[in-house]
Amino acid sequence: MDDTRRADIAYIAAALVRGQHGNTVYDFSRGVHTIFSGTVDPNSVSIYDHTRGCFISGTGSRGDFSLYDFGEGAHVTLRIDGEAFTGYDFASSSHFTGNVSGSSVTLYDFDVGQHYQYSV
Repeated sequence: MDDTRRADIAYIAAALVRGQHGNTVYDFSRGVHTIFSGTVDPNSVSIYDHTRGCFISGTGSRGDFSLYDFGEGAHVTLRIDGEAFTGYDFASSSHFTGNVSGSSVTLYDFDVGQHYQYSV
């Protein structure tokens, strides 16, 4: 999964776990903020990533989400379980997992075998 998509997933996961969301996520590995607009709630995601210039949207039920990244033209699954999350990125054919703790998000990308840190 590429850097910008990881930031998108971190933002969405944090919004779902916390039940609230702002409009930015800070990616410590790149040292950049990504700006978002839109809505995230327990049944749907509809956000616009201003950095990438694309929408990500989808629906969910009981913590299981099916999302579509219009910029990449690919699906992403996301499962929220308490403060933890897991999923699969169809664009890179890889799994990811992570955890939300307050305003911090840790994401492990199996595609590259590395942890990434974010602040929301």
